[in-house]
Amino acid sequence: MGRHVFLTGPPGDLPESPWGVGKTTLIQKASAALKSSGVPVDGFYTEEVRQGGRRIGFDVVTLSGLRGPLSRVGPEPPPGGRGCRVGQYVVDLTSFEQLALPALSDAGSGGGPGQRVCVIDEIGKMELFSQPFIQAVRQVLSTPGAVVLGTIPVARGKPLALVEEIRSRSDVTVFAVTRDNRSHLLPDIMTRVRSGGK
Repeated sequence: MGRHVFLTGPPGDLPESPWGVGKTTLIQKASAALKSSGVPVDGFYTEEVRQGGRRIGFDVVTLSGLRGPLSRVGPEPPPGGRGCRVGQYVVDLTSFEQLALPALSDAGSGGGPGQRVCVIDEIGKMELFSQPFIQAVRQVLSTPGAVVLGTIPVARGKPLALVEEIRSRSDVTVFAVTRDNRSHLLPDIMTRVRSGGK
């Protein structure tokens, strides 16, 4: 039985895919249900940003309500920022790290006995440009009492080392989300997350 739970499925970050399969929606529903049942939950999710009906990028949103840019369509990084490119998107590493790293640190810090859930949506190409993020993910995966509820992309093209490392861990359960099963997966995800910290 895996302690950590990851969702995978077709990505929502391709220009030809107007929306994803629902991984982030499932993460948000599970996070809300866990919080309402008294389980400490921290972390972040990514959300697309649209302007005039067209996707112009993605934001990182912490579960405490902070928001900042993860990426934007554009030719170069923001002024004073460190940036990398994924297709048409320029990744704002400075903004991402300022939001994601404290959220992961808070989620993995324990804070007493019992289970803590760390939401990481997602561990993908954009996020993996950050070496401190990779270290933080590995740290929270090995923190006693911490259960990671995260998303990883489906394997395509060149494998992402940390994603493959996560897939191969014996303490990880991966759910493949599809348009057909997404409305039925929440109870299974909740059961697995709740049993993960025990």
